[in-house]
Amino acid sequence: MMGLGKNLPNLVTIARMACCPAIFILALDQSLEAKVWAAALFLFAGMSDLWDGYLARKYGWITDTGKLLDPLADKLLLVATFIPFYIISHRGTGVSAIPYWGALPMWVMVLILGREMFVTIFRQWAARREVVIAAGISGKYKAFLQNSFSGGLLLWYPLQDISMTRDLSAWYYRVWIEFHSMWIGLTLALALLFTVYSMFDYLWSYRNLIGVKESD
Repeated sequence: MMGLGKNLPNLVTIARMACCPAIFILALDQSLEAKVWAAALFLFAGMSDLWDGYLARKYGWITDTGKLLDPLADKLLLVATFIPFYIISHRGTGVSAIPYWGALPMWVMVLILGREMFVTIFRQWAARREVVIAAGISGKYKAFLQNSFSGGLLLWYPLQDISMTRDLSAWYYRVWIEFHSMWIGLTLALALLFTVYSMFDYLWSYRNLIGVKESD
């Protein structure tokens, strides 16, 4: 039982990883039901990210396996959302455009996915030298902003579909749409800033590992 308890955060992380293929497929489906399910699954995945971290810290169930699995799950979730976002935003329809961004630029994809690939390779390189690199605080902020953007956009798509079939001209709905669109645009911009910052933060934190000496 103790063994199960210690591995419970890892099982939650694995469950989050298992959601990624379904989110990827559902996000690309153009039916309203699929879009709702994609948003719901992403919400579950996001909550599981909080839950596994809470369990690990509260009960001391922090393991080296968990330190590797948790950032890997975050990267899979990132791929499962950003690739569909890129495809959807380039479909050329009004409802597919990302608020304040339009079609997701290729440089955004290169920056975000390139950073994740670089950090993953760096972690594997460090692991071969028996150094486990856990997610740092800047990486957690980056992941939070990326997830805030992804969750907001996954919810945006079904709301746009609903607005085309129902009269949603009430003032409170218009206020919500304005806030929602600003949230999506702002969180993506902040996520990009933390994407760059967190990468350099990792390199600086482990500068001794790569042989970089601090200047006097």
